[in-house]
Amino acid sequence: MDLFEYQGKEYFSKYGIPTSPGGKAKTVEEALEVAERIGYPVVVKAQVQVGGRGKAGGIKIAESGDEVKVHASNILGMDIKGHTVKLIWLERASDIKKEYYASFTLDRSKREHLCMLSSQGGVEIEQVAETNPDAIVKLHIDPVVGVEEESLMTQVKAAGIDEEAQQGTVDILKKLYTCFQDGDADLVEINPLILTTQGKVHALDAKVTLDDDAKFRHPEWSEFENTGDIDEREKFAHEKGLNYIGLDGTVGVIANGAGLAMSTCDVVNQVGGSPANFLDIGGGANADVMANALEVINSDPKVKAIFVNIFGGIVRTDEVANGILTALSRVNISSPIVLRLDGTNAEIAREILKDHISDKLIVEPTMLEAAVRAVAVAKERDGGK
Repeated sequence: MDLFEYQGKEYFSKYGIPTSPGGKAKTVEEALEVAERIGYPVVVKAQVQVGGRGKAGGIKIAESGDEVKVHASNILGMDIKGHTVKLIWLERASDIKKEYYASFTLDRSKREHLCMLSSQGGVEIEQVAETNPDAIVKLHIDPVVGVEEESLMTQVKAAGIDEEAQQGTVDILKKLYTCFQDGDADLVEINPLILTTQGKVHALDAKVTLDDDAKFRHPEWSEFENTGDIDEREKFAHEKGLNYIGLDGTVGVIANGAGLAMSTCDVVNQVGGSPANFLDIGGGANADVMANALEVINSDPKVKAIFVNIFGGIVRTDEVANGILTALSRVNISSPIVLRLDGTNAEIAREILKDHISDKLIVEPTMLEAAVRAVAVAKERDGGK
């Protein structure tokens, strides 16, 4: 779950991470009220979950109420990379002396937490990594041991953080790590982390991604849902308990396992198609799960073909085959299904499906052949596009 900037700052505040005073607004009138309360000058920021707000004109400084009215009016309703601005955040402008970058995330390859720090903040970290990778200092952290002040200070110095900001940066890193670990986040990022002309260090921005699998421990997270632009397909899939990410293509994808689902999306692209989604049904490919998955895919009007790619390891493909037939009896599917079943009991599964094969249920022996067929069907039904 990705939070908006203002939500990230609210989350940071729970862990004592200093941020600029501010408030959110949905209208010009509310924006003016917030600005009058926190005092001028203020920064008016579009709240969208995408980068490049500043370049798009979504971040403006206002010195007066009249300027707040102009900027709020221009930013509300603005389109930034396909995201409509429905909410703005206003905060007291800061006197910035230096900008840094700090984050914690999980390095899955090493199975350790990863801290990244740079003296080059205020720009996208990917850009820094491309142009000057040595400017990013990395510290791997054993989750059992946690962070130690001495190692954090060593990293801060190695990153070239100014001496007057070093202790303040270490203090924030300790709090940021607590936010990352105790707050069940996948990512916490401050860009920029600033040193003010008064010698204070605080977070000028906040990017927080929460671990959806930890939601059961955080009933308070419900306040973060249903804000901003919501992909209705993802909302529907979430209600069904499915791991789903909406994309923009015409081939609906259902697979068992995240790795296979990603590979399925890749092979669809490789044969000239475009996936409409990523949908991992995991190991529970029974009738209920399959019916839910097909219902979610079927709700997307862009989908012209559905590619179901199942490899049975622990999962028995004959059970999957029965699940698909049961699901089809429950859900009126508008797009043809191209099915690839392989692995445990695959021959039995194909025998079960044999009498049901039609132009609405197509079975192919390999993932590549199924992808080619699904893409061809999608293009034919989409006017050859």
